[in-house]
Amino acid sequence: MGFIETIKEKAKANLKTIVLPETNDIRTLEAAHKVLEEKIANLILLGDEATLKAEAAKSNLNLDGATFINPTSCDELESYVELFVKLRGHKGLSEKSARALLLENPLYFGVALVKSQKADGMVAGAINSTADVLRASLQILRTKKDSKLVSAFFLMVVPNCDYGEKGIFIFADSGLVQNPNAQELASIAIDSAKSFQSLVGKDPIVAMLSHSTKGSAKHPDVDKVIEATKLAQSLAPQIAIDGEFQLDAAIVPSVGKSKAPESKIAGYANVLVFPDLDSGNIGYKLTQRLAKAEAYGPITQGIAAPVNDLSRGCSSDDIVGVVAITALQAQQK
Repeated sequence: MGFIETIKEKAKANLKTIVLPETNDIRTLEAAHKVLEEKIANLILLGDEATLKAEAAKSNLNLDGATFINPTSCDELESYVELFVKLRGHKGLSEKSARALLLENPLYFGVALVKSQKADGMVAGAINSTADVLRASLQILRTKKDSKLVSAFFLMVVPNCDYGEKGIFIFADSGLVQNPNAQELASIAIDSAKSFQSLVGKDPIVAMLSHSTKGSAKHPDVDKVIEATKLAQSLAPQIAIDGEFQLDAAIVPSVGKSKAPESKIAGYANVLVFPDLDSGNIGYKLTQRLAKAEAYGPITQGIAAPVNDLSRGCSSDDIVGVVAITALQAQQK
């Protein structure tokens, strides 16, 4: 059984309700059909039921079993307006503006459902930017009490690969934090390790990546990674974290032994923490395209409830995978 199939089976064992707000995209409807057919999660689809079912029927898609909520005719709209104003009134949000956002932007309405516990999580981003998805999430849900930072990772499943956890890796941050400082990088490393443990069920082995391995190069960018490694090790001594490593020293045992012989982690990492968003995003896309890896994400960590983003180049199968991951996160929450 493949990795994502294992995630699906776990999701099926305790069905959670996931809201899909981007129902004007055919990929979302295709994904909804597959999720319902495989019984991976209960779904809430935002929009008019008759219209969405008619659109789905054009592609032989069946949406029976989904719950449909049309924001414009929702009986609980005013309670969501009141909730939104309560959360953002101190920032100048008026009742009129709150109502307009909830009616005109499905992302806000979807997150309001999660905040009100009508849904356990949300998946969006097929047609909206990461910034838009996270803006709605953070304004209504906010961060977890024990989180210092909201970050994002990709869960990578590389075929025919002996590295990492049999080809399974987390790449972080590959979707959100542009240029983390040492403290933020340490937080990303710790949160990513916890995410790997909860989703993969294996011990995380975290490599802090750089263009240098254990002092082979001198540069302020290297110094940041060194400082972040020390901070992460002190904050989470129970997690296997080391660096700074070049990528080959992090995942190839023979190279790790040669370049960092004193490290127990070198060559065996399954959680790769990139020094900035540029390298993280480039790294995941290279792996996805050249190694034909499955890339699920960006998966967020640090938000008070599971809300996950999608690449705008995602397929319907990618959406299904992220729905399953979101449902599993909701189970563990």
